[in-house]
Amino acid sequence: MFGDMLSKLQEAQQKMQEGKQKLGSVIIDGDAGNGLVKVSVTGNREVKAISINNQLMAPDKKEELEDLLITALNRALTKAEQAFDDEMKGLAGGMLGGLGL
Repeated sequence: MFGDMLSKLQEAQQKMQEGKQKLGSVIIDGDAGNGLVKVSVTGNREVKAISINNQLMAPDKKEELEDLLITALNRALTKAEQAFDDEMKGLAGGMLGGLGL
């Protein structure tokens, strides 16, 4: 019985690792200012790309750019957090069922 439970726990750990790897390849986008600033992050919340429209590159647009960048990053990270939570909940549900709980 203990050996079977240990095996199930090891399997669950492997599935969690696979889930995290899967999330690392999922790209989630966030934008602000009607697309003037775009940010791409992975499901593991790693920033992969930032795109800034040229019209925001003027010195008098610095504050606007900073605000839009923060907004775009927060939007992308919020979506990534949800994707991460959904993936982990799915894995946790499957693991608990496999453990007979």
